[in-house]
Amino acid sequence: MRRKFVAGNWKMNGSLAANAALLSQIQSAIQLPMQSKTPAVSVQADCDIAVCVPAPYLAQCQALLAGGPIALGGQDVSAQTAGAFTGDTAASMLHELGCAYVIVGHSERRAGYAETNAQVAQKALQALAAGLTPIICVGETLAQREAGQTNAIVGTQLAALLDVLPADQVGKLVVAYEPVWAIGTGKTATPEMAQEVHAMLRAMLVARHAQQGMTVRILYGGSMKPENAAELMAMADIDGGLIGGAALKAADFLAIIAAASAVTK
Repeated sequence: MRRKFVAGNWKMNGSLAANAALLSQIQSAIQLPMQSKTPAVSVQADCDIAVCVPAPYLAQCQALLAGGPIALGGQDVSAQTAGAFTGDTAASMLHELGCAYVIVGHSERRAGYAETNAQVAQKALQALAAGLTPIICVGETLAQREAGQTNAIVGTQLAALLDVLPADQVGKLVVAYEPVWAIGTGKTATPEMAQEVHAMLRAMLVARHAQQGMTVRILYGGSMKPENAAELMAMADIDGGLIGGAALKAADFLAIIAAASAVTK
């Protein structure tokens, strides 16, 4: 059984004070399996957890998370290894700052910065080469869904990476399905709608790489909240969530972690 994974995407939010307060609240409430001392306010965390923070706060969060149950992640990575690429962040830099994960190809990068499928694939390869786990985002717009193009769009986005990815690297991926029309809008795909796309992605992974394709975790990234997390993660191929707004509220993020942990059991 694939272990559930809850990853927070802080996007362009935070401050030194706010970050410290948020992580303190979350970490102080997390109770790990077999932990003897129960926090005053506790959430049984039987799932993997990460927070993907803005680049200026990586060093601060590395220190705050050291030795704890929450992994650190970046929000983007360069398609280049090093050199004259002002403003880019190399995968090796993220790794040196303690990152275990990095988000690649988020819809906001694809739409706002015209990132292509080929660029996203190169970023993922850079991440893997540096020892990071890329969280590969795929998703369709409302117009594409209404035109019946969801599977074609999402499949093409994933295929661009699988076409260049060495077979032995497939199992190191995390995929996040994020219907663009549900991000930050309050709208959410029904569990059945989300599962349909997740199942298609799973079938695509398995068709390419039978054994490793079954181990890849596929997250849902479209306005997952405490109110819908358990129902979404109960679906066969929804292995967790890439959490946006709810990751900035300790109580909400903890509730989603609790939901993931309960489903794991």
